[in-house]
Amino acid sequence: MTVTADRAGSAGQEGPADHRRAPRRRGEILERAIYDATLAELREVGYLNLSMERVAQRARTGNASLYRRWASRAELVIDAVSSIVPELEEIPDTGSARGDLLALLRQACARQAGPAGEVMRGVIAESLGNSRVHAARARLADYRIAQVLAILRRGAERGEVRPGAVVPMVAAVAPMLVMGFFLIRGEPATEETLIEIVDQVMLPLVRVPATAPASGARPGAASERR
Repeated sequence: MTVTADRAGSAGQEGPADHRRAPRRRGEILERAIYDATLAELREVGYLNLSMERVAQRARTGNASLYRRWASRAELVIDAVSSIVPELEEIPDTGSARGDLLALLRQACARQAGPAGEVMRGVIAESLGNSRVHAARARLADYRIAQVLAILRRGAERGEVRPGAVVPMVAAVAPMLVMGFFLIRGEPATEETLIEIVDQVMLPLVRVPATAPASGARPGAASERR
């Protein structure tokens, strides 16, 4: 039997795998494949050129698998980037609140220099007037605040941080300053800027105040009595 040229070509070259014939993936396995495909697309084509269809193709799944979970690419990329953000138990532990804060802010700047940075800029534009995207952005911001809260809580246990400072409003200061610098300048904050944020803003806000002399006591009075 003679094989036609078209069939011979198809026999010699294997085409793209049909995801419908592959073993069906569900739950976390499929979700991880979608996240990996999203991050790969971000690195290759950037946020503005990313499409749900391309992500589905790369993840070897159907478009419906994506749209059942995410209504827009903004929601998808936020979740994908969130999946590679260190978990709370992986927060740096340098032995001091200052060291922990600096290490965490350095991590944030490193993420801004990668795919996450481009996502932040693109998603902010798409979140205007889109309550679902705005809510997804808020979840990511809350996650960062929770990381700082964990550091402050540890500092309070060591006696470095006053317990009253372990609140979300105080914890939000450093991440918001780092994000604001990035959005305004178009690049991550420098090491010098991070040190200023920690030493001149955060530590004065959270440190335990020095013990004041008792009322009416003269400086040095205790030593005079010895």
